Amino acid sequence: MSDSESKNARSWSGPIEQMAEDERRALIESMTAGERPRIAITDALRNDWFEIWYQPKIDLKRKCLAGAEALARIHHPQLGVLLPGSFLPDVDEESIAELAQHALLATLCDWAMFDEAGFNLHLAINVPVGVLLRMPIAELVAEYRPKSEQWPGLILEVTEDQIVRDITLANETATQLRVSGITIAIDDFGAGYSSFSSLRNLPFAELKVDRSFVRDCATDATNAAICQTAIDLAHRFGSAAVAEGIESQADLQALMIMGCDFGQGILIAPPMPKERFLELLRQRMNRPRAAAAKDQAQPDAKADTKAVGRVA
Repeated sequence: MSDSESKNARSWSGPIEQMAEDERRALIESMTAGERPRIAITDALRNDWFEIWYQPKIDLKRKCLAGAEALARIHHPQLGVLLPGSFLPDVDEESIAELAQHALLATLCDWAMFDEAGFNLHLAINVPVGVLLRMPIAELVAEYRPKSEQWPGLILEVTEDQIVRDITLANETATQLRVSGITIAIDDFGAGYSSFSSLRNLPFAELKVDRSFVRDCATDATNAAICQTAIDLAHRFGSAAVAEGIESQADLQALMIMGCDFGQGILIAPPMPKERFLELLRQRMNRPRAAAAKDQAQPDAKADTKAVGRVA
C-alpha cells in the first residue's frame, strides 16, 4: 500500500458502502498496521494537535443510532492524521492521565455541541484502568458536565485484562462513578483472561466483544460460539452486548440473529472528525420522510442493515 493510499484511508469519513474494494482494504490495513511515526503526547497537547473523532454505535434491534465512541487522534501538520499506535505505546502514566483528562473534557464539551444541534447522544470514551482508579473523574464530570437535563451520562470503556487486576477497587470506583452518571463498559471482552465470577462483582453497563471474535463470526464456528456466549453473558448480568469491529454484512446479520444489542465497525461507519460526524447526522435527519419510510418498510435483514449503514 502506497503512502498516498494509507493517508487517504486514514482520512476517510464516509459510509463504507461508498468505498471501492481497494479503498476499503487500505482502510483496514491502515487501522491495523503496526509501523507508525512516534509522536510525544506532551508535544501533541502543547501544539494543540489532538482531535477527538467519533465512531457511531448502532442499535441493531431498532436500526438507529445509539451513540458514539470518542477516539483520540493526532492531526500532525506534516504527517497527517495519526492513530493511537503513534503515541500511546510506551508512554508514561503521567502523560496518559493528561491525555485522558483532555479527552474527557473535550468529549463533555462536544456533547453540548451535539445537543445544541438537536442530537442527544450517549458518548463513550476509553480510559486506562490506572487513570480510572486514580484520576478524580467524578469531580471533573461534576464540574464540567453539561448542565442540560437531557444529558444521558457518560460511558467509560476499560479493557477486560486491566479491570480484573484489582476488581475490588474497580467495583468501588464504578459504584462511586455511577452517582455522577458515569457507567462502565468492559472493552475487548474475550481477549483477556478474566473469570466470570470476577465480572459478576463489577457493575458494568456494556460488554464489548473483541473484534478478533466478531470477525468471521458468520462462518467461523469457534468465533460464533464465543460471540454468542458473550452476548448471553451480558444479558444474564443485565447489561448490553456490543460487537466491535464489524467489517462484513454476513457478520452483522449473524450478530443480529444472536441477539447482539449494539454494533460498531467500518461496515457501518469508520471513525470521523466531529464536524464530519455532525454533518452526517444532519444529513440523516434531513432525509425526505418518504425515503425514510421506504427504508423502514424493507422486510429482510439485509435491507435493514443497509438502512443502519446510512445513519452515518
